[in-house]
Amino acid sequence: MLKVDGVDKSYRVGGMFVGSKRQVLHQVSFECARGECLGIIGESGSGKSTLGRLLLGIEKPDRGTITLEGKPVTDRRARAGAISAVFQNYRSSLNPYFTVEQALMEPMQALGMTRSEMKDKVGELLQLVGLPVSYSSKYAHEMSGGEAQRVCIARAISTAPSCILLDEAVSSLDVSVQAQVLELLKGLKERSSTSYIFITHDIQAAAYLCDRIMIFRDGRMEELLETSRLGSVQSSYAQKLLASSITI
Repeated sequence: MLKVDGVDKSYRVGGMFVGSKRQVLHQVSFECARGECLGIIGESGSGKSTLGRLLLGIEKPDRGTITLEGKPVTDRRARAGAISAVFQNYRSSLNPYFTVEQALMEPMQALGMTRSEMKDKVGELLQLVGLPVSYSSKYAHEMSGGEAQRVCIARAISTAPSCILLDEAVSSLDVSVQAQVLELLKGLKERSSTSYIFITHDIQAAAYLCDRIMIFRDGRMEELLETSRLGSVQSSYAQKLLASSITI
């Protein structure tokens, strides 16, 4: 459903006209099936967030292709409503001048829904993410971090996308709130055929939510395996990463 084939990505360092290029992604290839949750785990600087930007079509790869339902994600028309994202910084993800209702309606407007359809959908979305319908009139600063992230999740699912990318979506939340949001995501995953790409440095969170896990290192796929086999990772780097997460 989501297919990444031979993707490379480099950035120029030292200015636009001087310096050299630093390659961030190296021949990355994988697929994420319909309804699957694929975890991408790596340390800071491993290139996993760069990969996330490419998956969303925000940036283009130097080489290789990324397709969703057979169409390139770089085509805005192909990805409109079909792929959405939830980021780490929920505060900056929500327009402070928008009510929750306005924030949820924004992506639906792009699909041409009528106002009455959108207002009905807002109530459904809030209930899905465990928030009262009365929250539709609230602003971002009037909500807790967990509540704001639930609104971001509601907005991400508002267009019934084929794929949702979650980039460190729970890492800035308190531990107890993380557990609540992960439970919410798991419940939503079980209700639909939407695919999830869960980018994180937290192996335990990925193990709870994901069907398969990709270990990412220095812009390369180090290992890819089913979550149930996580204890059987082969590479020494993956073993070290797993061991460090258990001792934290």
